[in-house]
Amino acid sequence: MNAPMLTRPLTLRFANLTDPIDRARVGAYVHEHPDGTPFHLPAWSAAVAKGCGQRSHYLVAERDVQGIVGVMPLTELHSPLFGRVLASAGFAVGGGILADKPEVVRLLADACWTLAARLSCPSVEVRGGPLPGPEWTVDDTHYLGFGRQLAADDEAELLAIPRKQRAEVRKSLENELAISVGQGAADIAAHYAVYAESVRNLGTPVFPARLFREVLAEFGSAADVLVVRHAGEAVAGVLSLYWRGTVYPYWGGGTAAARRLRANDRMYFELMRHARERGCSRFDFGRSKVGTGAAAFKKNWGFEPQPLTYYDRVAEGAAIRDANPLNPKYRLQVALWSKLPLAVANRVGPWIAKGLG
Repeated sequence: MNAPMLTRPLTLRFANLTDPIDRARVGAYVHEHPDGTPFHLPAWSAAVAKGCGQRSHYLVAERDVQGIVGVMPLTELHSPLFGRVLASAGFAVGGGILADKPEVVRLLADACWTLAARLSCPSVEVRGGPLPGPEWTVDDTHYLGFGRQLAADDEAELLAIPRKQRAEVRKSLENELAISVGQGAADIAAHYAVYAESVRNLGTPVFPARLFREVLAEFGSAADVLVVRHAGEAVAGVLSLYWRGTVYPYWGGGTAAARRLRANDRMYFELMRHARERGCSRFDFGRSKVGTGAAAFKKNWGFEPQPLTYYDRVAEGAAIRDANPLNPKYRLQVALWSKLPLAVANRVGPWIAKGLG
């Protein structure tokens, strides 16, 4: 009778994001894992590192013959204003640990915490996934996710939108608005200009333009920008990711004229149409904070909110990093930023935003 096989030991390493073969192996694991998201892909970590100058540390757990059994994308974020933090995943609304078994979750979580100490990061933020361990604080009350299935065609999509919002969409369809979708230089520039103005009006700094370019370059045909124009001028735009039949409108916004033209309503309806044509069956409207206008807007479109679960771990004597512009203590700064000339906000904003993550 043969002796029982001993359990193969687990090993940990960091993925080499510059090695195409290693990236392909990690990407394949993420694609096959049922809880994988675009933010777990090596492409996301690489784009963030190049686009914002923040270091990526991509943990991989392996069991020799079996291969990869778990991953955890991490971004080392440093900001002169908001301090240091290790985030999974940086600049993402999701992330966290992907693993085959609980023992792998624990191994990755412990390695993450050890890495944070070595990097002098007093706290770690994990955005989704399984609970890393009993030492971690659970936050499931601040953020909501919004997603639903796409309808079969435009008319069915309209009927899936609640009556009041449906009327706004129908009015937007009557306006003389031109739609373009792609990755051309003109559309990328137009999207960034619109997005930058939008976030300035909200009182927050804009991310570096290079982050958007790197995400588009890394994701290739799995990302694009949709731009809405009126009389030749861009008034709304959104950068979207496409992943396993789901469209993720990620960075979107509109100018001051967009509201009058209902350009944002048109933008999301056109994106639904475009996503169907690409073969998508689901629309992920992203994350919003509880009680905000953004959350109400998504509910008006017929999206039911679902709580998002995040985790934090903080070194003894330290505090959880708070870089959220919705915090009341930043009310004055937000109000002042929204009044800045756009040229000034676009020049200073990326220096601040690249450390927010």
